[in-house]
Amino acid sequence: MLRPKVPTNPTPTGLVVPLALEPTATVRHSPPLAPAAQPSPRPAVRLTPATGLALVGGGTAVVLVVGAVLVSMLLAVAITGGSVAVCAVVLRSLLASERTHR
Repeated sequence: MLRPKVPTNPTPTGLVVPLALEPTATVRHSPPLAPAAQPSPRPAVRLTPATGLALVGGGTAVVLVVGAVLVSMLLAVAITGGSVAVCAVVLRSLLASERTHR
């Protein structure tokens, strides 16, 4: 069933040499199968109280982790903005003092 098939390679003259063919199996026609049973209308997954509690706990953990990441990114942006503002004030002060001392 899972035998690799070796492709036929052309010979240097350009002629293609086919591989030896194995006899194929005969096909037997069988009578039609009985209709498949209808699936039951009940849900495939049943949630027990323990499963529900685990889902709520996992969801809460995901929300907390994502929230912590977002807050830390916001804090990093705020700190960067503050430091850029302090640098701008210091540079402005240095340039203003240089103009007055001349």
